[in-house]
Amino acid sequence: MGGGPRKGRRYNAGVAATRAVRPGAGTRRGGGRRRSPALPADLTAERCRQLYRQMVLIRRFEEHAAEAYAQAKVGGFLHLYIGEEAVAVGALAAARPTDDVLSHYRDHGYALARGCDPTACMAELFGRATGVSRGMGGSMHLADRSRHFWGGHAIVGSHIPIGTGMAYAAKLQGRDDVVLEFFGDGATGNGIFHEGLNMAALWKVPVVFVCENNLYGMGATLAEESPVRDMVIRAEGYTMPALQCDGMDVVAVYETLRVAIAHAREGRGPYFVECLTYRFRGHSMADPELYRDKDEVRRWRALDPITRFGARLVAERISTEQELTAVGDEVEEEMLRVVAAADAGAVPDLATLSQLVYAHPIDPTTPPADQEPQLAPRPAASGRR
Repeated sequence: MGGGPRKGRRYNAGVAATRAVRPGAGTRRGGGRRRSPALPADLTAERCRQLYRQMVLIRRFEEHAAEAYAQAKVGGFLHLYIGEEAVAVGALAAARPTDDVLSHYRDHGYALARGCDPTACMAELFGRATGVSRGMGGSMHLADRSRHFWGGHAIVGSHIPIGTGMAYAAKLQGRDDVVLEFFGDGATGNGIFHEGLNMAALWKVPVVFVCENNLYGMGATLAEESPVRDMVIRAEGYTMPALQCDGMDVVAVYETLRVAIAHAREGRGPYFVECLTYRFRGHSMADPELYRDKDEVRRWRALDPITRFGARLVAERISTEQELTAVGDEVEEEMLRVVAAADAGAVPDLATLSQLVYAHPIDPTTPPADQEPQLAPRPAASGRR
């Protein structure tokens, strides 16, 4: 397991059959290319160029974040999204701005694909008050309420029932918004994953579960962490329709999520999507990557989603090689400004440490206006509220 791109398989996952697609299936053994299917009609030339730029932006952001981490400017852990850019960009391109998005801790790509300010995101990594979470969250807790991006979650799988609850709220309120939940293959072994899917299927809520199967749960291979090789099988126990797609192809991800989101938005219940992808870097910056060999990484790097989509744009005469190079140069210049601005930001005032925990902070010394105090306030020295 984990030996590179594999052939997809077809399963009957309860309500709907899955479509298994092997990453890089458009490549012939001799090195030639089969003709790619036509681009979706709503992916105009301008939108395609935007998708390409978003993926380049994420890649360069992550590269500069890695450099800053090596310079000890980023505290804690740093989990890079390099190699998986097509999933976040393709999936969120299929969503509405009012749809809610929750992700795991490898969250930088989702924040940027959702439109969060790159400078605010980098400042958050640097622990600055100008960060998207005001310097209080760090790398694993980017969030932006204005973008309906409810953040990265450091505890594996913890956000899955939260997203189910948000989708239930949308249903009760009569809104046609959809919740998109992103998690890795490693989360599917957690009990809370199954609780979330069970409730979503039982209540028929508008949520799309997106599993990024990058073949590893930290340093454990898929064979070591799961009895099933294809995560779409997980949906069968909940009679949930599911699709598997090439997560290294931004167009394939977009088309698949468009189907899943339409299903949920129409009130037909939850949907499960598995994106077959691969992270080019270690689990985190502290990962020596002793569990996978260089040949495996090399095979997957040949399927780089940015290079593949760029080649398609050139083949479709949407962009030229020179224009793609210019995009890279432009983004690089932007990232240099982003890092400089983030580094210059002020650190949070210690007086704000206990703020932003509750929407309406609780003052233990003041009872609610409509009742008398029942208990004495806790001693201040306890640090508890």
